[in-house]
Amino acid sequence: MRALRSNLHRASNSPRLSPGKTSAPVSLLLPRIRIRSIHTQSPLWTCNRCLGQKQQLPSANKLSTRLLPSSRRFQMALAEDAAFANGAVNTDKASVRRRRKLILGLIAGGTTLGTLGALGYGWQDLKHFVNAAERAGRVAWGLVLCINDYRVTLKIIEDQTDPGKRERLLSACHQRCADRTYKVLEKNGSIFIKLGQHLAAMGYLLPPEWTKTFIPLQDKCPVSSYASIEKMIRDETGCAIEDLFEEFNPTPIGAASLAQVHRAKLKGSGQEVAVKLQHPALAEWIPLDIALTRFAFHNIKFFFPEYPLEWLSDEIESSLPQELNFTMEATNIIRMRNHFSVIPPKTCPLVVPTVAWSKPRVLVMEFLPGKRLDDLDWLDEVGISRDEVSAALARIFNEMVFGDRAPLHCDPHGGNLAIRINDKIPGWSRSRGRGFDIILYDHGLYRDIPGKLRRDYAKLWLAVLDGDEARMRKWAKEIAGIREEQFPLFASAITGRDYTVLVSSGTGGGIVTTPRTSTEKAAISSALMMPTDITGHGQGAMLAQLMQLLAHVPPIILLILKTNDLTRSLDESLHTSPEAGVRVWLILARYCARTVFEEEMENARRLGSLKGLMGRVRALWGWWRVEVRLRVFEGWMRWRRLIGKASPLMEDGKGVNVEVERPEKVKGRKVDEVEREKEKAPEPELEVAGVSIVDEVKNLVNGGGAKLASA
Repeated sequence: MRALRSNLHRASNSPRLSPGKTSAPVSLLLPRIRIRSIHTQSPLWTCNRCLGQKQQLPSANKLSTRLLPSSRRFQMALAEDAAFANGAVNTDKASVRRRRKLILGLIAGGTTLGTLGALGYGWQDLKHFVNAAERAGRVAWGLVLCINDYRVTLKIIEDQTDPGKRERLLSACHQRCADRTYKVLEKNGSIFIKLGQHLAAMGYLLPPEWTKTFIPLQDKCPVSSYASIEKMIRDETGCAIEDLFEEFNPTPIGAASLAQVHRAKLKGSGQEVAVKLQHPALAEWIPLDIALTRFAFHNIKFFFPEYPLEWLSDEIESSLPQELNFTMEATNIIRMRNHFSVIPPKTCPLVVPTVAWSKPRVLVMEFLPGKRLDDLDWLDEVGISRDEVSAALARIFNEMVFGDRAPLHCDPHGGNLAIRINDKIPGWSRSRGRGFDIILYDHGLYRDIPGKLRRDYAKLWLAVLDGDEARMRKWAKEIAGIREEQFPLFASAITGRDYTVLVSSGTGGGIVTTPRTSTEKAAISSALMMPTDITGHGQGAMLAQLMQLLAHVPPIILLILKTNDLTRSLDESLHTSPEAGVRVWLILARYCARTVFEEEMENARRLGSLKGLMGRVRALWGWWRVEVRLRVFEGWMRWRRLIGKASPLMEDGKGVNVEVERPEKVKGRKVDEVEREKEKAPEPELEVAGVSIVDEVKNLVNGGGAKLASA
């Protein structure tokens, strides 16, 4: 040690700089990590007593003049540090080091989490331990690859000036990461399938490369073995399968992410039932899978803080206990049946199966088979009108959202809905086509919308239909705390439309009279997903703002957004006529106006006397303006359909054929081609007896719904 101090002392007295030059403080030029690494690489011997003490670095002056000043490596390091102090350092090597730390850190974190999970949940046997480690390893490695891929791609995009090339690079990155994630979700199964199905429905938030890649997860779900479900039924009921059922088909007729369904007959009564059985392996993996989901979204937020997605894992964690409790699902079924039992079937032809009995992991209910809603060939073959199906879906789900104390089904994707023929609906007119029932399955995820939120949400939609931006902003802030700068994104997310369309018409009704085209959807997606630079400025900042917005809105609003997007997708899959699209908005206006009317009537009853009477008259007048106009429009649609049967190529008097091309006419052609032709064609001007239907729609929202909401 004395020799080291002597050498440092001698070196500190030797001049190293030319006359007239001053040296920058070495403490600024040498980062702490570099000093420590050079000091520890010294070949000088150190005694054990000194090693046991806390190491003290020599002063900056002595270190700068002693540490191998003639070494070329040291001089290069010193020059690099000086350049760093002046802001001109080359970051290539630093980027490589950071990527290595990123990969090693995530692998270490994932491995640690997997090991702890395996020890916590899989100590009973080696096979379980290995499986738990594999599950965690897949998630961690997939996360490493995706995060690194996005970081590298965004860095490359930053240096690109060609917008087309930048878009292609980012789209390719989206697809690569979506493919990797799909493989992880499919391989792990369990709640990861549920997560993929949820992501597939988030078209308002995720790039199309992600949502389209995850669509197969709707139908690709695991199937549990007969032996495992037989053991589970015995554990849940204390009885064997043959003691409960006369017949039991061991092959499931359907499988989902959390359960599978078997066809059977009850013992004694012989009633044909559907037996919903939870996957026995779920209980084994749920705790670990929830932890892995939280780990993944937490790291996404860490590396991309402008894209917080932890709210998604929070929602999964809060909703899973409900979906995994089939006794609660049986309660939801009874509530839904009771609510719609008082509504005429000709208005809302909804059918919900009856419950025979239930246990936490076993649910036995009425067997109700049906066809998929998007089986367009079958609908046309049996004579069911697509427009009427679209209207029925609009009434059913608007009733769930705006009906007084109505339960809201929050997972209405295509696999949870079916349709069947019903020619015995009381009051059903043959002019509406053949009668039908909409069958609703999977009642695990339900929510109740508070009364005040339901009414404020109705007022928001009336403002949207009216194109009144000031009222839109007011009610958006009221229901979700949306700030002024966040409102355009929120409005687009809740309607699925470009914000300019919402406020394009000065007289209101722009969203009603302008159909949503694939061009508009592509423009919205492009604006959300294509950044102008890596700092987040430009169009790409819209996605970051939307992520931040969704991270702070109430959870019930998120579920309403999800339900809106799913029902919108169902309606678009029917490929209905232009008039049917207008009709859906009119049905929404009817339910919103009814909700506000009920509130106004309650207020009028509280006021009493003459003032209350005037309030009732005003509320009743606003409601009937909406109701009458909708009935006139629906009557016109039925009349036109009847005339159209006699003259299918009838012109509307303005040289535009409003007849929609039937599927048999487009056989052999891609649906995208037909949709593009529809977009190129001029929008039909609907007119009856000299009265413009478009003008009447605008008058509807201005004269009826808008006045009612502002009353």
